[in-house]
Amino acid sequence: MLRFATRYGSNGLSLWLRQSNCRHGLNARTILRARKMSGDSFGPPTDVEKIMLDSVKATGPISFSTFMQLSLGHPTHGYYMKPEHAVFGTQGDFITSPEISQMFGELVALWMIKQWMDTNVKVSFRVVELGPGRGTLMDDVLRVLKQLPAARGKLKSIHLVESSATMRALQEGKLRKASQEGNFQIMWHDAIEEIEPEEDVFTMLVAHEFFDALPVNVIEKTQQGWNEVLIAPSSDPSIRYTIPSSDLDQNLDSPPKLHHMPSRWTRVLSPTPTASSTLLGLASPRFFSLPVGTRIEVSRASMNQARGIGKLINTKGGGCALVVDYGADRAFGDSLRAFRKHKIVDIFCSPGECDVTTNVDFALLKESMADLVSTHGPISQRNFLTCMGIEIRAAALMRSASSLERKKAIEDGANRLIDPCGMGEQYKVLGAVAKGRGEIWPFAVIQDSAQQSI
Repeated sequence: MLRFATRYGSNGLSLWLRQSNCRHGLNARTILRARKMSGDSFGPPTDVEKIMLDSVKATGPISFSTFMQLSLGHPTHGYYMKPEHAVFGTQGDFITSPEISQMFGELVALWMIKQWMDTNVKVSFRVVELGPGRGTLMDDVLRVLKQLPAARGKLKSIHLVESSATMRALQEGKLRKASQEGNFQIMWHDAIEEIEPEEDVFTMLVAHEFFDALPVNVIEKTQQGWNEVLIAPSSDPSIRYTIPSSDLDQNLDSPPKLHHMPSRWTRVLSPTPTASSTLLGLASPRFFSLPVGTRIEVSRASMNQARGIGKLINTKGGGCALVVDYGADRAFGDSLRAFRKHKIVDIFCSPGECDVTTNVDFALLKESMADLVSTHGPISQRNFLTCMGIEIRAAALMRSASSLERKKAIEDGANRLIDPCGMGEQYKVLGAVAKGRGEIWPFAVIQDSAQQSI
């Protein structure tokens, strides 16, 4: 799916101060006067917004982490929790690689099977997926496992980390037949911590578009340390705002501005460092030398999930993991965005009714599990799938296609997955295996080629 980071220029008024501190020629009274003149013309608040407003009244501005948790995961009003949301596919708000072509899941399965065969084919294995969506990726993986003689009878269990009852029902319907035919158990978990490490089983794990939806805190470097960027009602006269330099400076991570509609919400900056911003500012040594004015998105949840992956692999039985998401080997400062019906919208558009995502800091994932496993990459999805043989697989499927329309669909799907101007480069693939394994295909080949081209 083609996704871009949004850009919040002067619309992001984000210094929350108790004392007057006017910058850039604007003052709090001027800004509040303009907001009062426009009035609260944002329409009725969503159920999630009502909760946000109550929270602000009780304890003050909320964190972006809380905003994402409410918008996506509230038990009754969260985006992923509502049965009426199609979420995935052409009728939903976004489409994923497994929904585009079966080849994605097939090649992921082949990579995981290769790691198992290179480790110990005598042991049984289990497959874990974080955020399984509609179950399409797992269904494709299971179909490959069924067809490989070496894997027959070795699959012990399937573990799906999914907190939404709605999504669990979709997954159960998709995978029921494969489970019955293969005589293996499917287990659902609310969190990765519920899956026990097993010493005599090889663990295969995949996390596709999982980390991008985990809550992030947004922090900004100030003379005092790391302060936290929070969210407050834009028309609240009890809070004064000015425009910080980080909202006005050009951000190379961000695309050209969207046309922003007036929003009920705006960014504000805590007057002093918070407990969360102080802790997250120490999350990586990469953050220590960043200059004043730098804003970054840091996900404590992602760090915890990455360590959970490492613990499942760091056993006597061994294991492997693939993390596929959009992002890079660095932190981002302005990548939060929302999606509705395949279109990017303002981050504060109808909370609870839109998907909210952020770019993944792959370097932070690697740092979080560095003492547990050996990590490789990230490399682009294009390079990964090409090295794994997507062109060969596409040609084979096209030869057996029953119609010209089917042949074209296969070709288009493959091209979209490896498009250098789209998913092929936007999505990155990170591999993780037990320590001591050495070079891992295809990561070593891609990295060697990259070094030779420098």
